[in-house]
Amino acid sequence: MEAILDRFLRYVAVDTQSDENSESQPSTAKQLELLRLLRDELRALGVAAELDEFGYVMGRIPSNLPAGRKAPAIGFIAHVDTSPDASGAGVKPQIVKDYDGGDIALAGVPGLVLSPSEFPELLAHKGETLVTTDGTTLLGADDKAGVAEIMDAVQYLAAHPEFPHGDICIGFTPDEEIGRGVVKFDVARFGADYAYTVDGGEVGELEFENFNAASAKIHIQGRNVHPGYAKGKMRNALHIATELDALLPAEQRPERTEGYEGFFHLISLSGTVEEADIAYIIRDHDRTLFERKKEVMAQCVDFINARYGAGTATADVRDSYYNMREQVEPHYHIVEKAVRAMEMAGVQPHIQPIRGGTDGANLSFKGLPCPNIFAGGLNFHGKMEWVPVQSMEKASRVILNLISLYAE
Repeated sequence: MEAILDRFLRYVAVDTQSDENSESQPSTAKQLELLRLLRDELRALGVAAELDEFGYVMGRIPSNLPAGRKAPAIGFIAHVDTSPDASGAGVKPQIVKDYDGGDIALAGVPGLVLSPSEFPELLAHKGETLVTTDGTTLLGADDKAGVAEIMDAVQYLAAHPEFPHGDICIGFTPDEEIGRGVVKFDVARFGADYAYTVDGGEVGELEFENFNAASAKIHIQGRNVHPGYAKGKMRNALHIATELDALLPAEQRPERTEGYEGFFHLISLSGTVEEADIAYIIRDHDRTLFERKKEVMAQCVDFINARYGAGTATADVRDSYYNMREQVEPHYHIVEKAVRAMEMAGVQPHIQPIRGGTDGANLSFKGLPCPNIFAGGLNFHGKMEWVPVQSMEKASRVILNLISLYAE
């Protein structure tokens, strides 16, 4: 049997970065390399698996329960793409055995360290084997740790046919990081009654509520005039863009919020004197406050147009996903089973809201209640990303525990 670390290292070696500017599905062809690999590995383990035209891998393991004994079909889902926020090409993982609690030098960037003085959660993993980046790319634990954990559990089931289980559905998706992970996911074809995304962070995390999310793209049309003769004539699109940003409440930025607090997050600003483009993501757990944030954004655009003329600012605001809590709570037993599965693995469950999104949110609104369980990684989307091997092993055990609980 392949060790989960070796499996994870194989997966992170494949560049699967998604592209929010692409209109294709999946957004990048390179994601298909890993998706094809996963399909083939599932088949090699005896699982009937297919890769469809949209980049979804779906596999099914039939129930081995005695005739007349039925159990709900349970699904496990992870995404293969990595964030556009940092390069996922040429990942060079570092393996730190028996971590001693000190700084970890990231060899690809002289002087760069992963330090418990900045990331104190490292100290909770002293004595464990950590996988870090070399400082030049992200690692890809989001969500290739989840992919590896699901595949590790499948490998265990293949090696232990006596392990009792109902129908098990396996899903791997592209483009989660750009909010399009399950746009064309066929829930009926997947066939699960309930499912779990394995896409959380620190060991023990269990989430069944997430942000309501929207994106906002604003175009600023300025007017360029020779600067020597610009008085009363020039409209500098870059200045207008920063003026619009200053209208938004500064206390509602990501770096100043936590818990259930929402935010406006400026993710890009580019342009010239003539025209500029600004992009935001808007987030809030509370649906009423979420709608209010979109109204505030519209009011800022209206203010700019009143000040500089109609058409100066044009906004395209689109909802991305909604808080899955309202869809999961009527089936709260699936959360309770996840709690029990973690306790069986010696893991202390920590139920918390996701300050982000997951494929499970959109799946829940498609009729497949889908909480999120930990995959073990930390510091996602950047060069400081890392994951303990022991956390991945525990996540795999939790998956198997869930399977056994549904088969009772």
